[in-house]
Amino acid sequence: MNKKALEVLEYNKIIGLLIKECGCDMSRAMAERLRPGSEIRDIRDDLRSTTEAVDLIVHKGPLPSGGIYNVSRDVKAARKGLSLYPKQLLQIRYNLFAAGSVRNFMETDVPETKIIKELTDLLVPCRELVADIDRCIISEDEISDNASPELRRLRREIVSQNDAIRNKLTKMVSGKNTYLQDSIVTIRDGRYVIPVKAEHRSSVPGIVHDQSKGGSTLFIEPQVIVDMNNRLKELELAEETEVARILQALSDRVGEHHDEIINDQKLLTQLDFIMAKGKLSLSMGGSEPELGEDGQLELKSARHPLLDKEKAVPVSVTLGEEFRTLVITGPNTGGKTVTLKTIGLLTLMALSGLHIPAAEGSRIPVYDDVFADIGDEQSIEQSLSTFSSHMKNIVFITNHAGSNTLVLVDELGAGTDPTEGAALAIAILERLYELGSYTVATTHYNEIKKYALSTPGVENACMEFDVKTLSPTYHLLVGVPGKSNAFDISRKLGLPRVITQRAKDIIENDDMKFEDVITKIDNDRHRAEQDRREAAKMAADIREQHEKVSRESEDLSKNKEKILAEARRQARDIIRDAKETADEVRKSLRGISNGMTVAERNKAFEEQNRKLNEKSEKYQEHLVRHINSEPVDVRALKAGDTVKVLSLGQNGVILNVKDAGSILVQVGAVKMTLKAKDIAVVTDGSKKSLARRNEMRKASINIARSKALSVSASTDVRGQNLFDAQTDVEKYIDDAYIAGMHEVTIIHGRGEGILKSGIRKALLKNKHVDSIRPGAYNEGGEGVTIVTLKK
Repeated sequence: MNKKALEVLEYNKIIGLLIKECGCDMSRAMAERLRPGSEIRDIRDDLRSTTEAVDLIVHKGPLPSGGIYNVSRDVKAARKGLSLYPKQLLQIRYNLFAAGSVRNFMETDVPETKIIKELTDLLVPCRELVADIDRCIISEDEISDNASPELRRLRREIVSQNDAIRNKLTKMVSGKNTYLQDSIVTIRDGRYVIPVKAEHRSSVPGIVHDQSKGGSTLFIEPQVIVDMNNRLKELELAEETEVARILQALSDRVGEHHDEIINDQKLLTQLDFIMAKGKLSLSMGGSEPELGEDGQLELKSARHPLLDKEKAVPVSVTLGEEFRTLVITGPNTGGKTVTLKTIGLLTLMALSGLHIPAAEGSRIPVYDDVFADIGDEQSIEQSLSTFSSHMKNIVFITNHAGSNTLVLVDELGAGTDPTEGAALAIAILERLYELGSYTVATTHYNEIKKYALSTPGVENACMEFDVKTLSPTYHLLVGVPGKSNAFDISRKLGLPRVITQRAKDIIENDDMKFEDVITKIDNDRHRAEQDRREAAKMAADIREQHEKVSRESEDLSKNKEKILAEARRQARDIIRDAKETADEVRKSLRGISNGMTVAERNKAFEEQNRKLNEKSEKYQEHLVRHINSEPVDVRALKAGDTVKVLSLGQNGVILNVKDAGSILVQVGAVKMTLKAKDIAVVTDGSKKSLARRNEMRKASINIARSKALSVSASTDVRGQNLFDAQTDVEKYIDDAYIAGMHEVTIIHGRGEGILKSGIRKALLKNKHVDSIRPGAYNEGGEGVTIVTLKK
């Protein structure tokens, strides 16, 4: 791909946006080297990996592949037998831990991601090596006592020896000693000394290690502790030797795993680059285009990726099927140049494996090369006018263009005499067509419009202009030649009609007729477009009504027999149960003898009456439950709602919803207090309520999608008081949970520990939090808290 086109079409700015989404230096270098490809199979794989990244980010979040280090040089040094520093070993440990985290991330709850899964399956986390580095190294400057039993023993002896020396010296300096400058114990050149007045040098036998600037104080190591200091030095040297041995052993382990570590770094870099492509696609609302080798380009609702997507007007354009040359006309600032750049830049992006900001179903052919001559490049230093600079580019293009190349030319033939310029432009278009190139050119010349109308394989297009508002609409209309609108604009701006009429008279008659034809075509197109929209709306309404009736009829047919059979079964059950109850009551009534007292007979009658009432209530409750199978939410009810009283089969209006959950309902002239189970909400089933539910559903999806894009992987609450910090953290956790993130970082700093302790207590009570832990060395240590969210 020639560098001129990449520069003119601002491909480097797309690369800049991609670099910002990368999470490590190696993936940024990959992005910086990215260029359009020419092998359709490789491009398809690159586009597919971008699509998989988008699916993964939206479904679960991005891979935890960012922040890795370039450890190639360190691993190669370890392979040669050199010893690595703790910092180098910690960076290798971080890369291996990231490899393990990525593999764990991909084990559950992920969408179909064949390419990404194949890469992650190749990762080798070397978990034993990670565990050994964790056990041995605390930080860049500290080796753990647990690194080896010998190191633990030596450090204990060093502590004991230090204590013994200090105790002995403390006894020497305690009390009233006139030969001491101060009653303190200090260290010089790694050995314990005491400050002695120079005039009392002979009073303290020992070795002089230092003296004060004025010479009045000598720092003497007393003879009685020389052997103890020597022993301490021996222990410290032994400690250094053991630490060096431990680091060498870990370095040797790294050398043994050289291939796995280097391969993990390459895979993590590639995965982070793929994630960056996915994030870029989401940020610009991109989609995967189809690829072809037949030269047919089709962009649907395409936007320039460097313009504000809320303000940019989408354009749709085709090329290569019915025509290979497209001539775009229209007023200045009408969007012709932006359309050219959109076609060129989206082509370069697709051939680079990036999604394009266009609707699904867009198609990009795999061109051998893309050429572009856009913008004013006149040069004073090279004595080139605008026309000369354009011609220099055109010469290069005509010499290198071929049968599978895309050529984009802005203002073809401009900058010179209009007659000669138009003739030259037509000749250039003919030459590019003969070469087999696919060409899009912009112009103002009527001669080129006429050429496009009369030449097979060449098509007109124009940028729509609203004369009423004197402003462009930025819509591209393929198949319609544009008009200059100069006379209409001039009249709208107040130029006297006599002047514009004289200008029309001056124009050649054929040119005027051509402009009139274009105007008529434009008017007919507007009317046809209006008729098409109305017909499409009517067809959509009819189709919707037809589908609704069909669905209702189908549902009714399916459920009719089932409902009847169930009703018959329940009726039989009720009749059988009622008969058994009646027989039981009849038998009990016969057993009531005349010998009973009146009170006993009344009690027996009441018992049988109670049994009958229980059965009656049971049947009624069963009926209510059957009809009102979906419980009514009392909180959703309000005065004025229409409900159905299930026991009566009558509709009523809610007068009041009480705190205890009881509902006051008026049915006709009667008021009654009911429970939620006794009523059913009467809905209108209108399209309006259905649309409202659909809007709410879409809104929730949009919220989750926007959260996935906007929620950061960490939040910083340093400097806040505990209450404000807890409030911010709680909101951040809610946003992260909605966005589908698995792990986030809370940055609170070390300080006195109040903020850290308060935040961690609040996190343990949060319903979205699965677990928390302090940050590892490379994550910020005790200054951060790593939060794992529930799935």
